[in-house]
Amino acid sequence: MSKTQDERGRATRKGQPFLDEPEAKPFWAALREHRLTAQRCSVCKRIFNFPPQAHCAGCLAADYEWVTLSGKGKVYSFVTYHRPWHPAYHDKVPYNVSLVDLDEGARLVSNVVDCPPDDVRIGMAVEVVFEDLADYTLPKFRPVKSALF
Repeated sequence: MSKTQDERGRATRKGQPFLDEPEAKPFWAALREHRLTAQRCSVCKRIFNFPPQAHCAGCLAADYEWVTLSGKGKVYSFVTYHRPWHPAYHDKVPYNVSLVDLDEGARLVSNVVDCPPDDVRIGMAVEVVFEDLADYTLPKFRPVKSALF
């Protein structure tokens, strides 16, 4: 058994995002600057969903640009974990995993922070906050102050 495995041989450290994928590098670089960005198709102007991808899902064009998003949106759906799905999350429960529909049209999987998991609601207005880790930054979301119940 090592520091990265439990007694059953399962990984105990959280996984790291794929930071070196060509389509994703600009996304991760912008997050380090505390900017939430997405790809916008140069042909049909559609904002790509996450994760970053090589082609537009709407028209299949490979020509896109990176645009800065407002970071504002609403919770589309969520689940609250009361048991850790992975040993590395043992000290995090309960926590939520949320689908956030951004105002510009993209959907992102993240967490709603700065409120108890039981207070997260579908339709809750949220805004991006950034969690700086050693090698990368994650976009998280907090309730807009007027949205707290």
